[in-house]
Amino acid sequence: MPTFSGRGDCFYELSPDVHLTYLADLVKRRARSFVNQITRLRALRRFIATERPDVIVSLLTNVNVAAVLASVGLGIPVIVCERIDPFAMPISRLMRLACRFTYPLADALMVQTHDVATKYSSSNRTLRRVRVIPNPIPGQMLDIQQHAGIGKAKRLLSVGRLDAQKQFDVLIKVFASLTRHHANWSLRIVGEGLLRPVLQQQIADLGPDGRVELPGGTANIGVELAGADVFVLTSAYEGFPNVLLEAMAVGLPCVTFDCPSGPREMTMEGKVAMLVPLNDEDALENALSRLMMDEDLRQSLGRRARASVMERFALDKVLGQWDSLFEEVGAKR
Repeated sequence: MPTFSGRGDCFYELSPDVHLTYLADLVKRRARSFVNQITRLRALRRFIATERPDVIVSLLTNVNVAAVLASVGLGIPVIVCERIDPFAMPISRLMRLACRFTYPLADALMVQTHDVATKYSSSNRTLRRVRVIPNPIPGQMLDIQQHAGIGKAKRLLSVGRLDAQKQFDVLIKVFASLTRHHANWSLRIVGEGLLRPVLQQQIADLGPDGRVELPGGTANIGVELAGADVFVLTSAYEGFPNVLLEAMAVGLPCVTFDCPSGPREMTMEGKVAMLVPLNDEDALENALSRLMMDEDLRQSLGRRARASVMERFALDKVLGQWDSLFEEVGAKR
């Protein structure tokens, strides 16, 4: 059940076997008030009590809090999931307190990296169980055939929302410096967001001669990955960046900031992708320049990346971890 206040719509196509109910359709008032929050919580509890699911899996911090509160006393296992590093992500004091109160009531907290799990273990929080389950490689990534590198034109690719977390301003600045020595390379940043006007102005000010593209969002990221030569991630923080996993699965050589959390584990501490210190622009420029100049290095690094993630993040392996967790919390079968 999506719990968006304004309802929203699914960006990706869902399986016909998935029954989708929007909480917004059960609550007519959409205003962001305390009274409406209570109304939404009561509606969520009624829905859970009526549907009697075998297990509740909740995503996103504020939704986790609501899911725990709405299910208290109903006897249904609850797994709350943190999809980003909550120790690095900016979060209000009130929400932090709410998590401290509600998370111990959940049957399990699922995180995506051992780094985040260790932070919880060191935080003196009383939690029933913390389990690490990464994201799997999407099946459609397995069949993508790269056609990058045809001719002299080369493409550097990055993907994400156009917001402060992704730090595309840093990437654009570094790329503008690289263009002086790599005339056949362009930068394509796929995604949409509120910072589009700011980034467009930055591109105009730095003047990389139309070699930086902001094409907007896409529902077919495979096409973008297939047409790239190098992938780069410049986020200030992450949880488990799916697009980095997808780029590695396709066999793209990758460069990523060592941000909390995800890239260090995904790249095996820099063994199967280039891992540079967080916000070190010189190190980022040097890593990208090495890949831009060396096709053999791009090929070998891409092959190592693909082999590594195929072994660690295969769909059946990850689904097996979920099955084990469902059994552990007592979900009905």
